[in-house]
Amino acid sequence: MPNATTRAPRAEPREIAELRRLKATHPELAEAADLHLALLDLRRRVQARVPTPWIEFAADWLERQQEAGRPLLRFEDIPLDWTDFRLVFRQTADVLRRFDALEAADHEVLTALSRRGQALEPLVVAWFNAAAAPERVTGAAPPAAAAEALEQVIGLAMRPFLVRCAEVVQQRANFRAWERPRCPLCGGEPEFALLTSAGERLLACGRCTARWRFDAAACPYCGNADRSRLPSYSSTDGLYRLYLCDACRRYLKAYDAVAGGRPLMLTLDSVATLPLDAAAAQRGYRA
Repeated sequence: MPNATTRAPRAEPREIAELRRLKATHPELAEAADLHLALLDLRRRVQARVPTPWIEFAADWLERQQEAGRPLLRFEDIPLDWTDFRLVFRQTADVLRRFDALEAADHEVLTALSRRGQALEPLVVAWFNAAAAPERVTGAAPPAAAAEALEQVIGLAMRPFLVRCAEVVQQRANFRAWERPRCPLCGGEPEFALLTSAGERLLACGRCTARWRFDAAACPYCGNADRSRLPSYSSTDGLYRLYLCDACRRYLKAYDAVAGGRPLMLTLDSVATLPLDAAAAQRGYRA
């Protein structure tokens, strides 16, 4: 007879359940789905341990920052424990290596870097400030042999910490007046877009996942507003849209919440639209 106090297992978060369903219905995406399931599991475990950041913004300071087009989050606001971060950094690199998303040589360089005293810390600060506060960037230089891999792993390892900040700040700050191409919180570029029932296009930050409104008839990367140079295409199921820019040759994917009937799920929708990435790349566009 089962113990009356035994608790039923918790249901999986919806995004993980949807990723598993996507993997089953689209075997060609199974490998990518498995990689992102592993990253999501790591992110959830880390994010559960990240304390709520204490971020106090005066209303007049918030207004000045937004008017000047400066992101709100400062590096010192992030509740980051360096011992924890170095562990998350190594675990992220291990996951990427396990799925062949990171070269063995790069994995070796990054693992060694994370164990070398405080060598990683100035590189993380410089990575954050490059978008959030360029005037504060120091001379920290990444190892030339693994610079691209380092940026990728830092971005993934920092996401749980930045998402916690976004959860807090978006409850206090009003981003309605912000219509710039960079994230109002951390300065990151958009990774995806959300088409709402109100006819708006919200951009989703690739670093902290914060969302903000942006003109649906302009390129969020270069500002091009010439509609004749902004082709767009819908996916066959009508759930997604691909926005192309012939001025800067970049593209942005978007999820239609009206057609989909659910919220944007950044990881799920990024994996589901990998065929759109391939189509854009074949036409000579880059993300």
